[in-house]
Amino acid sequence: MDKTIPTLAEAVAGIPDGAVVMIGGFGGSGAPIELIHALIDRFRATGSPKNLTLVNNNAGNGRIGIAAMIDAGMVAKMVCSFPRSSDPRAFTDAYLEGRVELELVPQGTLAERIRAGGAGIPAFYTPTSFGTELAEGKPVAEFDGRPYVQERWLKADVALIKAHKGDTMGNLTYRLAARNFSPLMCMAAATTIVQVTELLEPGGIDPEQVVTPGIFVDHVVQVANPQQEEALIREGAVH
Repeated sequence: MDKTIPTLAEAVAGIPDGAVVMIGGFGGSGAPIELIHALIDRFRATGSPKNLTLVNNNAGNGRIGIAAMIDAGMVAKMVCSFPRSSDPRAFTDAYLEGRVELELVPQGTLAERIRAGGAGIPAFYTPTSFGTELAEGKPVAEFDGRPYVQERWLKADVALIKAHKGDTMGNLTYRLAARNFSPLMCMAAATTIVQVTELLEPGGIDPEQVVTPGIFVDHVVQVANPQQEEALIREGAVH
């Protein structure tokens, strides 16, 4: 039951080409920067993994994190709600040059599609996007006199997650807003890899405080002093 991995490089070593990868975070809040950068380092050293589909709230910022993955040429498609950010250069350039595909999903719909993937619900209906380009080609049904658009679940091969506390069995807690999409992504991914600031022994987290049970987590690696995306961007960091 010990799910700990000693290094970031080992934690991301099994992610294959063409994988669908969910990455936790709302902007920089909860973004697993160290796991992302370890994956970029692996790509630069080996050429793999490539042709990835990334699922995240946004499409990267500055020259670190997801933006650095796009710059490196690892990403074939983004599934997100906000492809524009304070510095969206990486995604914008790649999209306009035809190097990256975009699936734009309203934020609430994105969260529910991920939740549905984890709950085993293949489709659901929402009024959001009805009558817009985002609903083109999707089934529409009427409920109580109102039209609803059918949306499909989102599942992933891998989720990369940042948590605050985790024990060796994979039970997790999050710090404030860093929780955001992460619990849903843990459930929707076939393999969940988590970086934790504090690594504890079983019982180190009050069971009533556990947000993500260890059953949804496969690998845990400790990053005692995680970097914050916004701070790196202010410093002009490049990965």
